Amino acid sequence: MKTGLNEIAKVLGSDLTGPDREIEILLTDSRSLTDPAKSLFFALCGASNDGHRYISDLYGRGVRAFVVRHLPSEASAMPEASWIVVPETLRALQTVGSLGRSNASQIIAITGSRGKTTLKEWLFQILSPSLEVSRSPRSYNSQIGVPLSLWGIRQGSDVAIIEAGISRMGEMASLAHCISPDTVVITNVGDAHSQGFASREEKIKEKVMLAAADSVRRVIYCADDAALDAEIRRQCKGKELVGWHRHELPAEIFGAGFRDQEIKDWEIENAGHAIAVAKSLGLSEAGIRKALKDLRRIGTRLNVSEGVNDCLVIHDSYTSDQSSLAPALDFMKRRIAPGSKETLIVSDLLHETGSSEDAIASMADMLLTSGVRRFIGIGPGMKRGAEKLSSVVEEAEFFDSTDDFLAKLSTSDFCNETILLKGAPGFGFGRIAQLLEARTHETVLEVNLDAVVRNYNYFRSKLPAGTGLVAMVKASGYGAGSYEIARTLQDCGASYLAVAVLDEGIDLRRRGITMPVMVMNPKVVNYRQMFANRLEPEVFSMAMLLDVVKEAEKYGVNDYPIHIKLDTGMHRMGFVEEELPEVMRILNSTDSVRIASAFSHLATADCLDMDDYTLMQLKRFDRFTDYMLSESKRPFLRHVLNSAGILRFPEFHYDMARLGIGLYGVNTLPSDIEQSLSVVSTLRTVIIAIREWKKGESIGYGRRSILERDSRVATIPIGYADGMNRHFGRGNITVKVNGKDAPTVGNICMDACMIDVTDIDCREGDVVEIFGSSASVERLSDLLDTIPYEILTSVSPRVKRVYYRE
Repeated sequence: MKTGLNEIAKVLGSDLTGPDREIEILLTDSRSLTDPAKSLFFALCGASNDGHRYISDLYGRGVRAFVVRHLPSEASAMPEASWIVVPETLRALQTVGSLGRSNASQIIAITGSRGKTTLKEWLFQILSPSLEVSRSPRSYNSQIGVPLSLWGIRQGSDVAIIEAGISRMGEMASLAHCISPDTVVITNVGDAHSQGFASREEKIKEKVMLAAADSVRRVIYCADDAALDAEIRRQCKGKELVGWHRHELPAEIFGAGFRDQEIKDWEIENAGHAIAVAKSLGLSEAGIRKALKDLRRIGTRLNVSEGVNDCLVIHDSYTSDQSSLAPALDFMKRRIAPGSKETLIVSDLLHETGSSEDAIASMADMLLTSGVRRFIGIGPGMKRGAEKLSSVVEEAEFFDSTDDFLAKLSTSDFCNETILLKGAPGFGFGRIAQLLEARTHETVLEVNLDAVVRNYNYFRSKLPAGTGLVAMVKASGYGAGSYEIARTLQDCGASYLAVAVLDEGIDLRRRGITMPVMVMNPKVVNYRQMFANRLEPEVFSMAMLLDVVKEAEKYGVNDYPIHIKLDTGMHRMGFVEEELPEVMRILNSTDSVRIASAFSHLATADCLDMDDYTLMQLKRFDRFTDYMLSESKRPFLRHVLNSAGILRFPEFHYDMARLGIGLYGVNTLPSDIEQSLSVVSTLRTVIIAIREWKKGESIGYGRRSILERDSRVATIPIGYADGMNRHFGRGNITVKVNGKDAPTVGNICMDACMIDVTDIDCREGDVVEIFGSSASVERLSDLLDTIPYEILTSVSPRVKRVYYRE
């Protein structure tokens, strides 16, 4: 989409201050900047982030067009800038983005709890041979993602397929107005992403609002869901309702792409939706049947893992067409560590429209603006475009095939690079990922970054707008790895990150984390590093307060933020009430440091039978901080609630709250208080050997397990050196193998252990889940009479962490 600023200002009902410019890119995140001259930046304002803070930096990087709620104080220093002032920048983004609707003859919107992205890609596979089809990139289905998707609709499209996702009540109305679809498909309404809704009925009602929009002519859904069917009939009177039933579907839907794999219920449902959409667009029965047989599963995961030689490897197994490359490059750009080289390894990709020469030219444009310095192309199409592609990067190499690449390059050819792998299915890029990923130990800790976001948003929804969240990433992100968690939370708009010790904070700064970082237990011996990295210490004693002030004055530091810890009842660390007058006297007598926040820890927020003690702590905190504010030369923030406190005592939210174990998907409260959180970490391994042993044989060190029957015993490569506690042996726990429980046999060894798989259909190479969505971490902590924190943080550093987005 291209248009001028004057036209945009007219659509928004605002005036343009400054010169008119042609706009091609709507920018909402300064880290995604590619082409400054063609970008229009929207200064979005969230609960804990304000886009206006980034205007000066963007101007310095070449951006000249801005949509703002108010002119920044430094506007006079930006004489070339063009400004459009609006009451709400998010609404303005949605209005401008919706201009892209005119580029398509028909808009199909998809909503539902699960399967939206897969259905969108299946429809693209089915429709694109006969129609020009545009679609949302990846899962761009939020209040911000939808207008960006609409803006990206290619001119001359017959159909545009747009996802619409919501996380709480009140969000669908704005999306419905923004999209104004002709057809709406509701995939299903299940348990996924339910944290923001009081009930399934409430969720259905909100989803169906999209179908009830005035522009909608046709609604497609599975009428087997009685509650959904009833709500659609209630809200969508006068529209064409295409409510299909499962018994109407062909006996065999899918082809070779689904053989030897379990077909999920939601996949069958998506096939029904795809058939209904294709029929509505006039495709023949024979054409639809053939297209369904040609369908392939969509790889929706984007894995991030440590690579060899200080590399970071991003393996994008999403669709293998060119339109999916831009969002993958944007994801890589957000994760570039200082000093790291951007490398793209890509195969021949499908291109939706135009010639192969046009596709190469388009890819070259992407490379030119994305910052990629090293390009490796694999396949005959890449080799044909070598001259054009080589001209826009510093280094370029081309190979006939993946085998050719693997024969000519090795791990020593990669060092300190952020590597994006983007390959079509036939190229087998998994082999390249295996080559480049550090540590090939079969045991891995999978970390679902989307689950982190869902849990963050769930707790965020329990607090009033304007209340900040301090996200705890100490102890290497509760075992999950602090950097990727920190990067994800920075994208979410958290107010602060909190680490345990100074070294953790320095590592985050070294890897490119720029947001405020609080150090919770800083036995500081290197103040120079603390000041240089802008790490904000918790101060909990008089000796430490005097030390911080002395060191700040020594290094000429002024107005340095510190966080005062108060002991209101935990009795671990912190100032008591009698010390506060002296604390305030010291702070008021210096300009070197200032109070950024005052806080305390609740000892019993998750203990339902000890509310009297919690309320006593909260009253003390209120009294302590009221006194401090009355004595302070300037205001400061207050925070006292932890994960359990956010849910049980939200009236004491103050300015911020701290989110710890809840962020990582561990429930600490009964289900009537705390909804089931999304599992973040999954510890899994594989079976490396299976043997059959006779009754009476012993297994493992010390002969501690004697078989009571003829048995099949599998060995798995995880032991106490990986975090598999020795108390888990001898049948004390079970692990999941192909959905069934397999008890441990014998003692846990250092690097391996054995499990009984006598009653389980399994083979070498099958996955074994130690804890995750199918096997709770709580069952392990209960056995050890400890807490889930200990289990999560005990996973050894030698276990490879694999991060992924869905």
